[in-house]
Amino acid sequence: MHREVCYREDNRGGGHGLIIAHISDTHVGAPEFRSELFRKCVDEINELNPDFVIHTGDLTNDGYRHQFEDAYNFLDKIESELLIIPGNHDARNVGYLHFEEIFGGRYSVYKDRNVLMVGVDSSEPDLDDGHLGRERQIWLENVFRGYDGFKLFFLHHHLVSVPYSGRERGVLYDAGEVLKILVDSNVNLVLSGHKHVPNVWRLEDIVIINAGTASSLRLRGMITPCYNIIEVEDGELKATLKFVGGASRNLIEERAKIRGLGLHY
Repeated sequence: MHREVCYREDNRGGGHGLIIAHISDTHVGAPEFRSELFRKCVDEINELNPDFVIHTGDLTNDGYRHQFEDAYNFLDKIESELLIIPGNHDARNVGYLHFEEIFGGRYSVYKDRNVLMVGVDSSEPDLDDGHLGRERQIWLENVFRGYDGFKLFFLHHHLVSVPYSGRERGVLYDAGEVLKILVDSNVNLVLSGHKHVPNVWRLEDIVIINAGTASSLRLRGMITPCYNIIEVEDGELKATLKFVGGASRNLIEERAKIRGLGLHY
């Protein structure tokens, strides 16, 4: 397990403010992939200059090495610190081996005095479904235990059903057990992708945010390519839905409109 994890720790800590750009499901190599959208997304993120960029998986469409290399060439232009975990498409064709060679560990931990961010690989080779399993659940409990700052958890598969995303068949198999660990660990924020539909739920004291696709035209309903901007200041959380090359919306305050697909994109 330890060889699969990319650990980063900053003992200096930072200020109380934190800005995170959350992208997902770029699907490099798919027929619906649009390189101009990915480039525009990267340009916008660099202009924003967030503290971190989190990619919640499906970098590629088929897990082939050349797709990972192309994805790396796009992501390498991001100037902020980048945290990445694979998705189910990245695990196709034994693609997780290419992911590890090009991007490093399939699990990611970043820790300083103010924030602990933990990312896990929820994918299984050549399956669309995801799960963690008991061993990784125990690992997750141990990572969060004893930390008193802001806690963020990210994975590819969603933990709660996402509205307007078609028949439910992709929620994490052991979502109930994982949610209990997150609640018991006082986790503040969960980020995920998979369904290509932006959404936000509140569960206990956790805010659960799903991302759309940033660079694919494999879209549902009226959703257009987008990503999320997360801001944390003195324990307060603000989430913005940013359409690539377009407008921004307050993801939390306007979540009812987003679920009803009533926004003008």
